[in-house]
Amino acid sequence: KRKKGVLKNLRFRNLDTKTTLQPNEVENDSDSSETELSNDGDEWQGPLSDFRPETEDSDNGWEASRSPESGVNCHVGCDTTKKPFSCSECGKRFLHRQSLHRHMRIHTGEKPFCCAVCGEKFSRKTHFKTHMRVHTGEKPFDCGFCGKRFSQKSNFKEHLRVHTGETPFGCEACGKRFRVNFTLKRHMRVHTGEKPFVCVDCGKTFSSNTHLKTHTRVHTGEKPFSCGVCGERFAQQGVLKSHTRVHTGEKPFGCGLCGKRFRQQNTLKRHMSVHTGEKPCSECGKQFKQKQSLNSHMTIHTGEKPFGCDECSKRFRNRSGLTAHVKVHTGVKPFSCSLCGKKFYQQAILNAHKIVHTKEQRFGCSTCGKRFKRQGDLTILCNVFLFFSGFLVDILFLSIKMNIAIKLLHGTINELITASDVSARAVVQL
Repeated sequence: KRKKGVLKNLRFRNLDTKTTLQPNEVENDSDSSETELSNDGDEWQGPLSDFRPETEDSDNGWEASRSPESGVNCHVGCDTTKKPFSCSECGKRFLHRQSLHRHMRIHTGEKPFCCAVCGEKFSRKTHFKTHMRVHTGEKPFDCGFCGKRFSQKSNFKEHLRVHTGETPFGCEACGKRFRVNFTLKRHMRVHTGEKPFVCVDCGKTFSSNTHLKTHTRVHTGEKPFSCGVCGERFAQQGVLKSHTRVHTGEKPFGCGLCGKRFRQQNTLKRHMSVHTGEKPCSECGKQFKQKQSLNSHMTIHTGEKPFGCDECSKRFRNRSGLTAHVKVHTGVKPFSCSLCGKKFYQQAILNAHKIVHTKEQRFGCSTCGKRFKRQGDLTILCNVFLFFSGFLVDILFLSIKMNIAIKLLHGTINELITASDVSARAVVQL
């Protein structure tokens, strides 16, 4: 009952855009709310009876239909006389001329409303006013349950589902439900196997950008999460949470069969093998149902490489590694780049190659400002070039094992140096 009362008393306040943050064209309106009549910069030529207010969530409350002339069938029973204004581009019909004017901006690309603060442009006044809250900091939508405030009604509605438990978006594959459509789309990658996020350093792919960002800390060495008790730092927040239980003594994971409790979930899983008969790895705790799988896994820890190549005597820990290697001798390159057609032996090498086609250069040198696509290229620059005196560069190679060519001084010297176990010294004037 109290929950109902809270929902009933939820407050929605309209935004009063400040005069200092107005669009770049003069509008003859004096409203201070988000209700607008014909103030999108369009000159109204129809009768006053055609005016209809526009709210933040609707476009004048009209429902579009299709005209017969456009070649698209009307909805069953639609009366075109009630929607006399038709779009010449797509055939969509409208009750009011001003609605048609606003709709036409979709086709023309016109954006008459410009933010005086950042210059961003918008096709509709309501979108412009919502954007203004970024600069004013106004958050007119507040949650009656927890008091949290929001600048956009859509975000506010999504937040309410946290309290109501509503999950309107369901997965057709497994039935799992979500509060937000974006979360459902991200979940669908579990079923499709899609991994659109690629690590530019090693080519490893991920299903979400969050997982990619966490992974990149392996290459950067970044550890942003620190323990408030002992100061130890961690790359992942989950690892930090697990670590803090050492200090608190908390053991949230309990065995349902014997009642024994553990600080970490993987420790519980390892313990469950006592009841299930699964065979855990004594080194890392990974579980295996068959002893053969466990023996194959153990070669990772022992360093044993039982699979050897008949052509070059190179050895591998598992058969899949040998199979991938044999393609070097057979010349089979099953993985091809869709952009340039270049072929590769392995999928991981193809993924790493794809960054050649991207223009993004994420890694920059703090000394000279030059940017690179791969962190490895930046590391080479930092280790090779020692800047001093403002004009001279002292380059010192100490037993650098290289199979790649390095262009010196960012293009000022065109010669390429390829070396193996080379010690060189050169002083070049910029």
